[in-house]
Amino acid sequence: MDTYLSMKVFCQVVQSGSFTRAAELLGISIPMASKHVAHLEKTIQSQLLYRNNRHLKLTEQGEIYYRECVMALDILRQAENVVSAGTVKPSGILRVSLPLWFSCDIFANLIAEYRQQYPDVELILSLTNRRVDLNTDGEDLALRLSHQLPDNVIAKFLTRIPFYLVASPDYVARYGLPEHHEDLLKHEAILPSYTDLSQLVAQYQQQTVPLPMKGTLRSNNTQMIAALIRSGVGLGYMPAWLADVDLQAGRLIHILPDYQIEGVPLYVVYANRAFMNARTRSFIDFFAEKWKN
Repeated sequence: MDTYLSMKVFCQVVQSGSFTRAAELLGISIPMASKHVAHLEKTIQSQLLYRNNRHLKLTEQGEIYYRECVMALDILRQAENVVSAGTVKPSGILRVSLPLWFSCDIFANLIAEYRQQYPDVELILSLTNRRVDLNTDGEDLALRLSHQLPDNVIAKFLTRIPFYLVASPDYVARYGLPEHHEDLLKHEAILPSYTDLSQLVAQYQQQTVPLPMKGTLRSNNTQMIAALIRSGVGLGYMPAWLADVDLQAGRLIHILPDYQIEGVPLYVVYANRAFMNARTRSFIDFFAEKWKN
């Protein structure tokens, strides 16, 4: 039997003065209440109560055990209150894994807005292009960009992040502007080493066409790729979050703007759906709400 429940039944029997009243208050049968007390007596190998038809009385061992049970149950209730408070009001430490290039103003502004709403949540943001294992690496959540997630993860779709083909004005001045997707092979591309762009396609004139790129320079850091593109080393594939300001300021040129490249799905990935605390839920719901449209 459940010893914790048996302790609660025993304390209620003592406080009520009878098995009948205790059973009524706890919503169990009288025989079940008696079984719980008998379970404790068998466990500790001592009689806890003197029983007769009129009243109950604690034995000497029962008095000691009752005091200890009251203290133990009080400690457990306090622990339950502390934990349940964390499931109601978002608070405590939340560890989130992010792609490296999320170290940008757009995402920083979103985090600032989240912090205004949930100031009691202590965020620890870890930026990496490595696929962390939420069950072993200690992270609570991960934001992942992927066209296909593994079957064994729990994930919620948030939005699609647009990506563009871009180049600097200096690069275009020296090497010209590609006019068709076939022209891309004539240009030097700066490629990510953490993903395969060989299957990159776009929609053009109601057809799906490949966007072939070749290059002799690769990096595992999207921020480095963006810096190299801005410096005129080659053209490349950049997320809108990193490219938009430079496009508006004329520091980058949108290559093949009539070719529609499908945005990359962004998911929030988490390990446990059944016992999600309030801080985890607040983070997921905040970004789902921001990007619901």
